[in-house]
Amino acid sequence: MTFAKFTSCIIGPEDVLRLKTKVTSKVDWEVELCLVIGKTAQDVKAEDAYKYVLGFTVAQDISARDWQKKLNGGQFLLGKSMDTFCPIGPCITTIDEIGDPANLEISCSVNGVLKQKSNTNQLVHKMPALIERLSSVMTLLPGDIILTGTPGGVGMYRNPPEYLRPGDVIHSEIQKIGVLTTRVQEF
Repeated sequence: MTFAKFTSCIIGPEDVLRLKTKVTSKVDWEVELCLVIGKTAQDVKAEDAYKYVLGFTVAQDISARDWQKKLNGGQFLLGKSMDTFCPIGPCITTIDEIGDPANLEISCSVNGVLKQKSNTNQLVHKMPALIERLSSVMTLLPGDIILTGTPGGVGMYRNPPEYLRPGDVIHSEIQKIGVLTTRVQEF
């Protein structure tokens, strides 16, 4: 599955995630490794994919599950694209600093409680294959970002389900990149 997010989703490491609690009540966290494209990429083969990557950062693919699953006919766009729904940071780490991006520890905690912990070697879709697939149908431009998928532990699959609320603090961490701290506030 592939979906896009609007640029109004993107916020930096010091910005707040603002929830429209009158619009959605099921907002979920998803820590993800984020690829940052460094040069124009069209019809890139997987074996050449990393030549087009500037670096990597930490991302949160924030998701309004009620809009993603029910209120938008099963389409992901509106549930994934609400304002501030893509915190990224704390920096861009270049590929020469990362080493193997397919072997990095990744975790997420909410209010100090560990929710997700895995390694990028567990990604279902490998990063070079993502770049090959996407660049076969669209031109990737410098500054474009690609989120690579999330480990288990998201709120909607917990028993009972858990969702973000104003006042929450999300810590998203990826080895060799750092920690992205995101504070949640009412919109």
